[in-house]
Amino acid sequence: MTVATASPVVHARAPGKINVFLKVGALLEDGYHDVAIAYQAVSLYEDVRASHADDFSVVTTGTVDISRVPSDGSNIAIKAARLLARMTGYRGGVHLEIDKHVPVTGGMGGGSADAAATLLACDALWGTQVPREQMLDLAAQLGADVPFALTGGTAIGTGRGDQLSPALAKGQYQWVLALADFGLSTPAVYSELDTHRDRHAQDIFPATVAPTVDSNVLQALRAGDPHMLAETLYNDLQAPALHLQPSLAAVLELGEQNGALAGIVSGSGPTVAFLAADLDSALELQIALSAARLTVVRATGPVHGARLVTS
Repeated sequence: MTVATASPVVHARAPGKINVFLKVGALLEDGYHDVAIAYQAVSLYEDVRASHADDFSVVTTGTVDISRVPSDGSNIAIKAARLLARMTGYRGGVHLEIDKHVPVTGGMGGGSADAAATLLACDALWGTQVPREQMLDLAAQLGADVPFALTGGTAIGTGRGDQLSPALAKGQYQWVLALADFGLSTPAVYSELDTHRDRHAQDIFPATVAPTVDSNVLQALRAGDPHMLAETLYNDLQAPALHLQPSLAAVLELGEQNGALAGIVSGSGPTVAFLAADLDSALELQIALSAARLTVVRATGPVHGARLVTS
């Protein structure tokens, strides 16, 4: 028997992420794709506060546009709490307060971070004491990026992205993120990729079923060298994202004209992540992009995964 915490509120925090490498496999019969991802957790965080309640509810605030965040049972944080309650036999509910700083539908795993933080917060609030491996299994049921939001750091994801292995990495990377005032649907971007591959089937090599991360990416991460990593940034979803939102091409060009080592669409977009050589270069790039009236934030990586926060 477990005992719920006496604290009225439990606070957990989880990071957003950048995919420094994303290779998408061939379309499978179930309509999904296997992927090979090099994840890096970055210092944009989602904060979740959980308190005891008879039912399940959520309210959301934040420094990013939250107009697309649902407040009903379709919210991934509510799904996470309900899943944990079902698995552990907990019979109460929870009230969740989410403070968002990761762009919504921006390709940086903000919803996944919400789910990861919710699992940790509810586990502590309810005293359910779920073992780490079981928590990772629950995370994978909620979405492919949720296990990485729990672990953080730098990791390789295969399968649907949820089969994680740690990547040897050192150093700290400086990122400048250009945030869009619109979202991109991940399923729509994948569908556009499939359409592109069908359209150009005669001209491009067919995608492999089980892709792998390029060894040059792993070497760059081990070296801790941003110049090496810049040479290896890759995203199969960038071209379809640019096709759906051509304005992103100008953002990429502007960043690279103003000192970025490289730019990449983050995940399925539309956030564009620019890798800078050092802090001074990142500050200069941030100023230049802000002067062009883009919404810009700086972040560093890698950072730790979901953690409980004590006041």
